[in-house]
Amino acid sequence: MAGNVEQCRAALQECPGLMSLEHLGHSLLYRFLQRGVLSDIVEAIDLHRATLAFRPPGHPHRFVSLNNLAVSFTARFQQQAILSDLDEAIELHRAVLAILPPDHFHRSLSLESLANGLKGRFKRRGVLSDIDEAIDIHRASLALRPPGHSDRFMSLNNLASSLQDRFQKRGVLSDLDEAIELHRAVLALCSLDYFARPTFLNNLASCIEDRFERLGILSDLDEAIKIHEVALGLCLPGHSLRPTILNGLGGSLLHRFQQQGVQSDLDMAVEYHRTALTLCPPGHSDRLASHNNLSATLQARFQQQGVLSDIDEAIELLRSALVLRPPDRSTYLNNLSNSLQARFRHRGVLSDLDEAIEFQRGALALCPAGNPRRSLYLDNLAISLLYRIQESAILSNPDEVIEPHRAALAPRPPYHSDRSLSSDNLTINLQGRFQQQGQSPDLDEAFRLYSQLSQVSHIFSLRDISAAKSWVSFAEQVKHGSALVAYQTALKFLDQKTTASLAMDAFSCCVRHGALTTAVELVEQGRAVWWTQLARFRTPLNDLSASGDAGEALAKEFKQLSVRLRNVFDVSTGDRSPQIRQLTMQWDDVVSRIRLLPDFSRFLLSPLFPDLQKGAQDGPVIIVNGSKYSCDALIILSARDPIPILLDITLAEVSELSSEFQSLTEDVGSSDHRLEVPKIVGILRKLWDRVVSPIVQTLRELIHTGSRIWWCPTAEFTLLPLHAAGPYEKKRHNLSHFYVSSYTPTLAALIRARQHVSRDVSVQHFVAVGQGNPEGGKELRCVAAELAVVAERVAPILSFTSLVDNDATIQGASHEFSRNQWLHLACHGIPNRKQPFESSFAMRDGPFTIRNIIRSRLQNPEFAFLSACHTTVGDESSHDEAIHLAAAMQFSGFRSVIGSMWSVDDEAARQVVTAFYDNLVDGLDRLDCRRAAVALHNAVKTLRKKIPLEQQIVFVHIGV
Repeated sequence: MAGNVEQCRAALQECPGLMSLEHLGHSLLYRFLQRGVLSDIVEAIDLHRATLAFRPPGHPHRFVSLNNLAVSFTARFQQQAILSDLDEAIELHRAVLAILPPDHFHRSLSLESLANGLKGRFKRRGVLSDIDEAIDIHRASLALRPPGHSDRFMSLNNLASSLQDRFQKRGVLSDLDEAIELHRAVLALCSLDYFARPTFLNNLASCIEDRFERLGILSDLDEAIKIHEVALGLCLPGHSLRPTILNGLGGSLLHRFQQQGVQSDLDMAVEYHRTALTLCPPGHSDRLASHNNLSATLQARFQQQGVLSDIDEAIELLRSALVLRPPDRSTYLNNLSNSLQARFRHRGVLSDLDEAIEFQRGALALCPAGNPRRSLYLDNLAISLLYRIQESAILSNPDEVIEPHRAALAPRPPYHSDRSLSSDNLTINLQGRFQQQGQSPDLDEAFRLYSQLSQVSHIFSLRDISAAKSWVSFAEQVKHGSALVAYQTALKFLDQKTTASLAMDAFSCCVRHGALTTAVELVEQGRAVWWTQLARFRTPLNDLSASGDAGEALAKEFKQLSVRLRNVFDVSTGDRSPQIRQLTMQWDDVVSRIRLLPDFSRFLLSPLFPDLQKGAQDGPVIIVNGSKYSCDALIILSARDPIPILLDITLAEVSELSSEFQSLTEDVGSSDHRLEVPKIVGILRKLWDRVVSPIVQTLRELIHTGSRIWWCPTAEFTLLPLHAAGPYEKKRHNLSHFYVSSYTPTLAALIRARQHVSRDVSVQHFVAVGQGNPEGGKELRCVAAELAVVAERVAPILSFTSLVDNDATIQGASHEFSRNQWLHLACHGIPNRKQPFESSFAMRDGPFTIRNIIRSRLQNPEFAFLSACHTTVGDESSHDEAIHLAAAMQFSGFRSVIGSMWSVDDEAARQVVTAFYDNLVDGLDRLDCRRAAVALHNAVKTLRKKIPLEQQIVFVHIGV
């Protein structure tokens, strides 16, 4: 190219004139673009100015000289970043357009050049009018390139890029959605082997990832990763775009790791960024970005695993990047300060913290007001300053920390996904200053900021969850009136693994504030979430499918994920909780998108009180709640407001009673175990005095003796036999004298059981499954006798099948479950409190697990008697999830279930079963599962002097 310049220079000397000037100007411009020598572009600009003098206003080719000069100024701006060059280029492009007729072949290209110049100036100055005008001009250019035009895809791409830039400034989702559709249109127009296709794929992935960051919809992130992977497949080793695609893919995987915590995503992100860096030798345009990206992923892995070599390498990478004098130096200074701060938190070396503060101040000095990154830098500086205050233990001015957080919050509008970051930081420090100085304005400002969380328009983030929890805690601490709204907001944000204790506290808060119907809604929202989620997978989707193309596609995706989540239970070994959790997150993502559709904003949302109240149509439901703030009961009735009862017991006392009771009943049924009956009676008396008696006193004014009631306990109340409470004294009555007790994990579960009525009551089948000799298990000697009792009483009135011994296998049980509406199961029950979905019934050839039960395709199931041990024992880490064998039966559709709270004695079980079926059949020519609770109640009453106390109260009824 140097020779070409010299040839043009020689030609100019031999034949001075317009064309020679223009040719030399073009050659110098091209050489500048190749080599970056500033004198070349300076001379090119002078030459193009000279050509302009040869083409005065009115000259038919004046637009050519104007355009050449504009391109030269743009080139110098891209190297020197002098805004006056860009301003001049923009005005020159305007001058070109002013003289070109509407139908001129060059007009669309000039429109694109002007729009790109305005877009570049917007990126530097952030003036919205520039990007607005750029978008309008891109649209005008697109109109000049109709379908079939060879350059249409370029106009589509440029318009999409400008819309994405405006979205990043304004946050208007319609801009981003349009950008995504335009990028899809670009890809539809270019062939699969088109050289720029990887660039277009990368642009689409970038937009989709922006939408993920705005809405938090995981399918967007998954799609961005897939698109990056396709682009990478098109960029074989040696392709110039390969480092860019590797960086984009690594960044997307890092985002997914931050959302889902899958370690392989993080490790792959590190490897992709490391590979990208090796492909970017010194001087490569992407080398700086690769330094930064690899550093970010290494820092994330350090925070996950705490390996110091990762953070050390991250810091050295950023130091090396700063030596290369990046144009966006403030970003690298901020990232380096964050890495130093992270290493300080791990090692406690003050020099790291001091250096972090120095770099953060440097980043701020290079980031003028109006720059969107300034808020992030301010937050980071304030956090480091707080660490230094805490480390020095010197009482200092809290304003030093509060003011940067306040300044960081100011430019972030309500829709901004990072607003909660600044807001939470500021409120926490306002709380600290209030506790230190007691100034009410700090308190007012903190709660004003917290209250904004309840109106967030974006899909919530982990930071939103943290802020909502902080709000709850502080509101309870200072007894602020916003506590109830804080709980409602937090429960709206929280996922299925973190709601339970918060729901209990929310219930307590509602009762204390008299918001009784809200208490019911919130506690229902936070309990038995696994079963609630799984039940929702069976939701009819006809209305959604009929709502349009988008609804039909979402309904299909919803069904597919629902099936996948159900099918995960087909895996026979190992803990499937991580896989279930990941699929549930994807399912939640689909639900979020469905709720964005018109008329589906409440799709699968937790029911409101008028719907939940239907659970009490056949008798009161008593929610017994345990919270660190108070223990309360709420009586739910079908035709009036809930009735609250403050219980004279603390959660710590409930926990103590529960632990003592579990210890006493742990070895019940073993031959060498001597039950301490006086201690059990003592616990049942405490339950009566402190919990059940106050409830009964109120119930006696509402319903008749002998009526049915349903217990809905929470927290560690779920482990206590509320149905057996009583004074256990002569001339005084226990609870069982007054009412017939049943249980339900939630009101919704009871409502579903009532709604699930067999369509053909004339066709009912009963199966009795007995396994007294399981492989590797202790023999149960009374199983055959127990099943004979069941057959004798049931076979005369109902189609009856018996499955025993060698026939009582996993496959045999599954088959019979799927074709019988009534079930009696006599065998060992094996709870698994660490992996509750592995809880099982012992069959001849192995465990028949909760997973087996769920995947059984049952046909109108009615009733199940689980004559086995521990069938209502669930997850030790979350009592309120109710993941146990009896709950699995109820979820699978059995309307009425009898299960056990601890070990069952073989002979005692036979006697209970005999008395139960005597009462259930009682001369009737058909069975009714709604009689099961009364039949169990009466059976136990007849056996009080024949079997031990703990066997009288071990069986409980769940459902209708």
